[in-house]
Amino acid sequence: MQFVADINIMPIKEILDPQGKAVKLGLHNLGIDQVDDVRIGKHISIRLEADDADAAEAKVKTACEKLLANLIMEEFSFEVQPV
Repeated sequence: MQFVADINIMPIKEILDPQGKAVKLGLHNLGIDQVDDVRIGKHISIRLEADDADAAEAKVKTACEKLLANLIMEEFSFEVQPV
């Protein structure tokens, strides 16, 4: 079966996000002052083959833990859907 995984990787809340701070300042310079915080992360979409949804989720979790996310500084979440 084919599946699509949508993965979101974000810096953990305790880590300073200089990119987010720069975007927040840029928004302020544009007159958008009602923004409390900005965090910048990554969105990754993967299309993969697996026997079932559980196997697809296991593959995506392994990819996130071993390659896509730096677990010291980032956290991840994902959703797997059949195609």
